[in-house]
Amino acid sequence: MRIAIFTEAYLPRINGVVTHIKLLKEGLEARGHDVLIVTADGDAKEHYLENGVLHCPGIKLTKKLSGFETSVPVSRKRLNFVRDFKPDIIHVETEFGMGLCGVSIAKMLKVPLVYTMHTMYDEYIYYIAPRPLVKTVKKLSHKYMRVFANRANAITGPSEKCSEYLSSAGVKLPVNVIPNPVELDDFSPEHFDPEQKRAIREKFGIPQDAFVVVFVGRLGREKSIDLLIDYWNQSVKADENMYLFIIGGGPEEQVLRDQIAALGCGDRVIMSGRVEHPELPPYLLASDIYVTASLSDTNSISMLEGMAAGLPVLQRRDPINADQIKDGENGWSFDSPDEMAELLRKFRDMPEAEKQQLKESTRQSVMDAGCTALADRTLHIYDLATGHHASK
Repeated sequence: MRIAIFTEAYLPRINGVVTHIKLLKEGLEARGHDVLIVTADGDAKEHYLENGVLHCPGIKLTKKLSGFETSVPVSRKRLNFVRDFKPDIIHVETEFGMGLCGVSIAKMLKVPLVYTMHTMYDEYIYYIAPRPLVKTVKKLSHKYMRVFANRANAITGPSEKCSEYLSSAGVKLPVNVIPNPVELDDFSPEHFDPEQKRAIREKFGIPQDAFVVVFVGRLGREKSIDLLIDYWNQSVKADENMYLFIIGGGPEEQVLRDQIAALGCGDRVIMSGRVEHPELPPYLLASDIYVTASLSDTNSISMLEGMAAGLPVLQRRDPINADQIKDGENGWSFDSPDEMAELLRKFRDMPEAEKQQLKESTRQSVMDAGCTALADRTLHIYDLATGHHASK
């Protein structure tokens, strides 16, 4: 099978969507399929094909959306490249310029169209709309999503949250849930040198015997890191040997640093700044447990990477994503600052053998999240889309 995947971003840029697409490509190719990635590239002056990736001249977006690029949805050169590839399936992983391009080319070439939704856009509207216009922009975004998604022959998403969102927008097609993948080997504790833990903790002034609670992700408002810091300040601050380690960069970084300074908890809440993805595994393996207060994530790859490193997850309760974290198997859910603190201390104070058992069961819970499992699940959706397309 020949699959053309349309995306706004691809390597060397790294984010959750890029990681998903990279691993899907690897899994599909391991199964003997041919893959063409069609992506926006803000540094490209013209369309060019290199190593199975079609680079399309891109537009770099505003500072608030730094790291994001898009491209005009219509290009004859792009159409000719894709037509020469002779795709059996077009798979769009974005709703913007490159996604619209994929939709139109699928129609022109009369091939099945699969759409994967990654992002809950209601959580991002404040980046582009003043507060008085949020309600209006939300209605418009739902209308756009309804029109866009209903063009597909099959839809996938990494969690039930995508299904709930698209249903509320009026999309009729069901969402086939395919959990996000994770690079299991890269985050395996077997590859961890204990000296790395010592060096990282020393670099950030964290005692070697401290209990380290880590969050990894883009520092945007939708991640609710401000709430996590507030919860920490209310219920954990007094615990002298427990540290919150926030890893990542983003538009809210200075706001969060100011919040930490104002609360006076900077000696226990440490921000690393941006860490490049290849350098991330030792940071996770130098920590003890992963925590998140975000309700915007559909199936956070950063969280899955923590789990692959054997870190149980403490997650703010999210009924739609309740099946991600199973209490006592790979972590716990919390509703309040006091409950968060109680669960952190519960894990910290476990006997070492019990703690290691939970770490291992956490890792086991994501062992089927590799690239070949992702490819196999997606190939099944391609078959569904082909059948749906033929029936039309």
